[in-house]
Amino acid sequence: MKDTIRILATGLGADVCGFAAIGRFKDAPKGFSPLDLYARCRSVIVFGVALPKGLFQIDPRLIYHHFHETVIHRKIDQIALELARTLEKQYTCHALPIPCDDPYEYWDAEAMEGRGLLSMKHAAVLAGLGTLGKNTLLLNRAFGNRLNIGVVLTDMELPSDPLAETVCIQGCTKCTDSCPVGAIQNGTVVQKLCREFAYGAKTAKGNGTTSCNRCRTVCPLALGS
Repeated sequence: MKDTIRILATGLGADVCGFAAIGRFKDAPKGFSPLDLYARCRSVIVFGVALPKGLFQIDPRLIYHHFHETVIHRKIDQIALELARTLEKQYTCHALPIPCDDPYEYWDAEAMEGRGLLSMKHAAVLAGLGTLGKNTLLLNRAFGNRLNIGVVLTDMELPSDPLAETVCIQGCTKCTDSCPVGAIQNGTVVQKLCREFAYGAKTAKGNGTTSCNRCRTVCPLALGS
């Protein structure tokens, strides 16, 4: 069944797909567990869509921003919706697509810190799709840190995939050293520092921009193998 679901996900546009049984989320923070969203959840299906390598070779201000902040999120949500619909048609199950970014409710205005309904990158780790790099981004052997993540919760019982081995280079500090505002600290990112520097500016027309993605692009494994 997992192989069939993987084929469904990749047929819809995903580059990778993994599975985590609900037991792997036992340490999720209160309020941010799959069970907090769907009490009948027994398995978490996680998929990833990779950004093109070319977006990592240019100034991120406009083109990277458009595709990373707008287009890719819409595509992931569409895949999640269609995957959930297809699972319910083909199997005796219920499936719940989770928004990959907005909307979510947790927001600390003073710290400019937001939390999604579910941590997509941690779900991806628990489903064996990669590990977290020092820049806190998901790092996948084949796709580097180019993956954006989507999730579908289901009441089907599906076994977990093996956890991935880290490919983050021991002793490498390029991501932390390159941050202009020192936002990467002690294995986390100070969101206020990052947001104010990287996302504060707009075009004359009022469009959002991304001023910095250095922690992503300087990684020696950013593009994967």
